[in-house]
Amino acid sequence: MPTFVQEESKLTDRYQTTIPSGVRKQLRLGKGDRIRYRIDAEGRVYIEGAREEAEDPALGAFLDFLESDIRRHPERLLALDGALYERMKNLVGHADVDLDQPLSEEDE
Repeated sequence: MPTFVQEESKLTDRYQTTIPSGVRKQLRLGKGDRIRYRIDAEGRVYIEGAREEAEDPALGAFLDFLESDIRRHPERLLALDGALYERMKNLVGHADVDLDQPLSEEDE
């Protein structure tokens, strides 16, 4: 596999282009596939196939279990009452959470 491939394509009047066959082959792209463009700070553009992320098997199994349990025992579903909500809020209400902040090494 070559380490560097250089191909060219032309923009149409509608800003559309054809992905050159060498690039399509290298990226294993087919009709209807999606592509993702990434641009770095220096202005270099990277193109890659936009493949669907693999599902987490543990999460999928857990959600299947929940669905099955709810179907078999709908009577177990209870509304969240005010007392439980207040208890949960008191346990974590003082915690400041920044969802954009990266995890620390110990939390990863």
